[in-house]
Amino acid sequence: MKFLQNLGKSLMMPIAVMPVAAILYGIGNWISNTAGDNIVSVFLQGAGSAVIDNLAVLFAIGVAFGMARKSDGVAALAGLVSWLVVTVLLAPEAVAGYYGGIEVTDVDPAFGRVQNAFVGIICGLVGAFSYNRFHDTKLPDWLAFFSGKRAVAIVSAGASIVLSVVLFFVWPFVFGALVAFGEWIVGFGPIGAGIYGFLNRLLIPTGLHHALNSVFWFDVAGINDIPNFLAGADGDGVLGVTGMYTSGFFPIMMFGLPGAALAMYVTARSTRKKAAAGILFSAAFASFFVGITEPLEFSFMFLAPALYGLHALFTGISMAITALLPARMGFGFSAGAIDMGLGWNNPLAQNPWLLLLLGIAWFVIYFLVFTFVIKKWQLKTIGREDDEDLADDAPVGQSVDAKYAATANRFLAALGGSANITSLDNCATRLRMEINDVSKVDDSALKRAGAAGTMKPGGKSVQVIYGLNVQFVKEAMEGIMSGAIEPPSADAPASVPATDTVATVTRTDTRVVRLLQPIAGQVKPLSEVPDPTFAEQVMGPGLAIEPTGDTVVSPAPGRVGHAFDTGHAIAIVTDDGVEILIHIGLDTVDMQGDGFETLVKTGDLVDEGTPLIRIDLEKIRAAGHPTITPVIVLNNENATVEFR
Repeated sequence: MKFLQNLGKSLMMPIAVMPVAAILYGIGNWISNTAGDNIVSVFLQGAGSAVIDNLAVLFAIGVAFGMARKSDGVAALAGLVSWLVVTVLLAPEAVAGYYGGIEVTDVDPAFGRVQNAFVGIICGLVGAFSYNRFHDTKLPDWLAFFSGKRAVAIVSAGASIVLSVVLFFVWPFVFGALVAFGEWIVGFGPIGAGIYGFLNRLLIPTGLHHALNSVFWFDVAGINDIPNFLAGADGDGVLGVTGMYTSGFFPIMMFGLPGAALAMYVTARSTRKKAAAGILFSAAFASFFVGITEPLEFSFMFLAPALYGLHALFTGISMAITALLPARMGFGFSAGAIDMGLGWNNPLAQNPWLLLLLGIAWFVIYFLVFTFVIKKWQLKTIGREDDEDLADDAPVGQSVDAKYAATANRFLAALGGSANITSLDNCATRLRMEINDVSKVDDSALKRAGAAGTMKPGGKSVQVIYGLNVQFVKEAMEGIMSGAIEPPSADAPASVPATDTVATVTRTDTRVVRLLQPIAGQVKPLSEVPDPTFAEQVMGPGLAIEPTGDTVVSPAPGRVGHAFDTGHAIAIVTDDGVEILIHIGLDTVDMQGDGFETLVKTGDLVDEGTPLIRIDLEKIRAAGHPTITPVIVLNNENATVEFR
């Protein structure tokens, strides 16, 4: 689910520009249909189609940029390279050449539909993978020019050739199967229309809805719904029949989806409503006015797949109900208000006012059902993102708390200044740095600034122990070093290490903390952990486990204080306020999540024994890391930990 949510976030950049483009296109189309083609209509249609017709390539770029571990233009370039390779290799002209120079018209029609959102997203994921895996690759000296980030686009191109070979065989088979299925359900009448409507929406992310559209909208199976309706009395359409496979879209696109947008707006956090309104209402207007639904559908398609499943089901029901009623309407572009207005007086239009009444009902249904489901299942729709997700989306200067910036500024001074730091990273609780001159590091100043301790493993490595919010200090340090954040004044209040975003009360009373042993294995004292931070109880008291099991479970009932993306550590806040850190292995943050599967997310409520993380001990050992797992009490230095 986290993967889908990240994918949904990555699509927000290209989606954000679509509503305006859709409205421009719709206005241009309306002018063209009412006054004929002129400079204004052609200009507006061209401006809108520049974005709408290239949505898939925008997805390739946006997904690559957003899914990369560090947003980087190199990842976006890799996504674009992947898109170009796949679409050129699978273009009908190229495929005709593979078959020995046959006519392009004889090429499987599936290849004419390869430039779709699904392929764009896949290419974006290829670009992101290439960046995440190879952006720091070091090659031999004679190939050094292609090392690092220069290798990313090259790898992306190679992977895309393999992807093209797979799609060459798979894509036509799936496309053809859907066409055959569509022809089969034609005889089912209104039920067939409902099945078609359901699958039409369900297949939008893959682009395969075009296969079904060709059956019901055009002349593949003799239905030809769109051309027959547009021809009016001069065509082969039949009143009460033509429009059967288009009419049911009008209530959904004009009313249902705007109702969904309103539901997502009212359930957004109060602090995020303004930002949510910007994309939701503009996308809703595009859906109502023009019938372009992608900006709205893609805004929750991956963030909340359950909602999209409901949307597909509702579309199918709408298509079936409308097919049963004496209500028919067609369109030339899509099922929006413009096409409804243009087709209102068409001789084949039948009781179009019924579609408006159905639309009002669907508006209410979408609003009530979406509101209930979002609240019931706590779905992360627009405006309901986790705080850690919002920090990724905001400019650095806006996402960093002033107190963390103050701490970061003091840390930088105590470390000898920005110029003395050659690399900066963090794990669960500490900053990990490479320093030019270790003698300039002032341990006392670091402690006064909020550090729990300082470690110098050797050479130019320095580690500053802070706490579970160390990520925010690190981000603030990066912002100050890059100039994105203005260094705060010297008297600005610094942050206090804490396990999460709420205030933490440090307990000093002596207390025995009895916990369920979080993973099977041999229990050892902290003093046997080969890391002074844990062995000397710098972070707090606890015990260690040499694990033999493969699943970390919650040691007590409570909630997840922080679940790290890399899966190497997790913090639990018990129901009675004890803050527990479980750190799986040592220096395992370097594995970047390989060998770890996080089963919960920050804020989740857990019971004693709830599975938290699955681990692969062999991968940890193969990576050269100790597997010993410290279990630490963070907010009571006098606590004694016992396992049951």
